[in-house]
Amino acid sequence: MSRRPRDSTRLIRAGHPRGPLARTVGPPIQKGSTVLVNAAAALYDERRPTYGRGGLATQHALMSALVELEGASAVRLFPSGLAAMTGAMLAVLEAGDEVLVTDAVYKPTRRFCNRALRRFGIAVRYYPPRTKPNDLMAMASPATRLIVLESPGSLTFEMQDAPAIAELARARGILTLMDNTWAAGLFFKPLERGIDLSVQALTKYVGGHSDVFMGSAAARDDRLAEALDHAIWDFGWAVSPEDAYQMLRGLRTLPTRMARHEASGLAVAAWLAGRSQVAQVLHPALPGAPDHEVWRRDFTGAAGLFGVVLKPCHTRAVHAFLDGLRLFGLGFSWGGFESLALDCDPQFGVRVQRPRFAGPVVRLNVGLEDPDDLIADLERSLKFLSDES
Repeated sequence: MSRRPRDSTRLIRAGHPRGPLARTVGPPIQKGSTVLVNAAAALYDERRPTYGRGGLATQHALMSALVELEGASAVRLFPSGLAAMTGAMLAVLEAGDEVLVTDAVYKPTRRFCNRALRRFGIAVRYYPPRTKPNDLMAMASPATRLIVLESPGSLTFEMQDAPAIAELARARGILTLMDNTWAAGLFFKPLERGIDLSVQALTKYVGGHSDVFMGSAAARDDRLAEALDHAIWDFGWAVSPEDAYQMLRGLRTLPTRMARHEASGLAVAAWLAGRSQVAQVLHPALPGAPDHEVWRRDFTGAAGLFGVVLKPCHTRAVHAFLDGLRLFGLGFSWGGFESLALDCDPQFGVRVQRPRFAGPVVRLNVGLEDPDDLIADLERSLKFLSDES
């Protein structure tokens, strides 16, 4: 008769599921660093997971859903939106290459370009965000490997002719990468329009609740997907199954939430356009706004994020306006359920060409509150501009 294992052994071996798991509407949250294989011959078979950092059931369910959203060959996950941008760039660039970057790019991405890429021997040049596609191609040198787009641009919301840039770049053998967070992968499909890599900060609209960090990079073909895989393994990036589950949960309601963000954002933007304290509204989906025709041609909807150019006033008046808001919180990021406001001018100094507007620029993220309540909040606080000017 064989000896019964002792408690320490039995407790380690106990508690494993027997038989198939019950089917639920969401995937199981599968946790683990160690992945057990069935035979020694499978230990080095990379066609299936051999270590948990590469993602298990939950992460793969999210990637599969994002493939559907993006129309991609593959989607890979990163621990933040910034990591997705930097990881995608490092996946395709090497020493001696040059990258052309829109001057309106997200400030942390610019910081990475200026510090990390240049330290790695990669040249960076910034181009005005409204540069015509042919003029942008004229800027490219034999070393240009990648063009980075962001449309609309951060803070100032310039639109780029992404399809034309992608077509011309492809003819020159130059890759294109677009930060598509504003459209959330829903209102604009970069890969369908010829862009090679579509990046999102899932932290924003896909998560939708301002409580999870994550980014994604969608590849147009298998070769680029393999390059993303190499970067992820070489730099050790990973996302947790709990975070992947929350992102997948947010993705389920993305179209519903985005419809509300769009409608409320446009209502607030149109109201602001008629205020005496406002010089201009920077919302590409607003008729008459800069680049509206490009947005109407390429996009199927709009985010709730836009800029407001105030009439000339002192910084203390801008601060009084922002401090007077009650429903708009003051903070960075956007895309969550709550409305936010931010003064933009302090960030313009990093640009090669400082944008010129009639007055200070404020960015608004219109959340899921009732738009009439948001308008009332803005109306009350706009009076501080007159008092402090």
